[in-house]
Amino acid sequence: MKNVLIIGGNGFIGTNLAKYLSTLYNVFSFDIQNPKQKEKNVTYIEGDFFDDEVLNRALENIDVVIHSLSTVNPGNSNTRFMQGYSRDFVQSAHLFDLCVQKNIKVIFLSSGGTVYGIQDVQPIKEDALANPINHYGSVKLCIETVLKTFNKQSHSKMIIARISNPYGPGQDFNKGVGFIDAALKKALNNETIEIWGDGTVVRDYIYIEDVCKMIATLIEYDGEEEVFNISSNEGVSLNDVIKEIRELGLNPNVVYKDARSVDVPKVVLDNSKIESIHSFEIQSFKEGLCKYYQYLIG
Repeated sequence: MKNVLIIGGNGFIGTNLAKYLSTLYNVFSFDIQNPKQKEKNVTYIEGDFFDDEVLNRALENIDVVIHSLSTVNPGNSNTRFMQGYSRDFVQSAHLFDLCVQKNIKVIFLSSGGTVYGIQDVQPIKEDALANPINHYGSVKLCIETVLKTFNKQSHSKMIIARISNPYGPGQDFNKGVGFIDAALKKALNNETIEIWGDGTVVRDYIYIEDVCKMIATLIEYDGEEEVFNISSNEGVSLNDVIKEIRELGLNPNVVYKDARSVDVPKVVLDNSKIESIHSFEIQSFKEGLCKYYQYLIG
């Protein structure tokens, strides 16, 4: 059985990945501190990703690394951008070097919602020219470029997974990401939902369970492709989200604010490449939203 290390294992995606993958592999979750709630089949490693010695030890006897750690998000990256470049980018390059030396497979979790920037052709294929408009996407793209260079120079087969907009159990919009999470929780608590712009911004939302299944598929993938969109291939506007929440029987209170420069007007990712190797059916937005709603109300 393969040993899989999740770097950033306490995050929203990392936590869900650890839970799902622990039914298939020996899973090690690596983060700065252990989570309050642990999965019984997951081994937790407490340590600093930016400490070279600690990172090197964490990689011992590992077959696959899933790099899920980021210290910035789309909302704060334009003010904290140097942290992304000086820390996340530099240490990711070091990680890739270590993994090449140790013959460890890498899956880097990139941001399909931000690396492409503004694209005329939708849904967006993996070979579209990436042109991010915020520093979060730019940092992710920089890391991707280094990974591709290692693949070319070292003949490694590291993979880039460009995830669209995941949502579901374990997400916390207070950390700066997650409109679905914010809208549902605020509707349930009779709090005001803030929408930046007129609500016509379109995103490709994907339920976190489907993300985990797709990444599990990439763990077993041994082909030549190095970039995969992890997405639903379904475009949903912010106004559509509010409409679907109303259809759940809730009465969301919405206020519209000025649009933000960090937000791309429309991002829908073509998922035909991952679908060609992925055997599971993807949940529709309506199905995923209902499932998350049922989870939240317990």
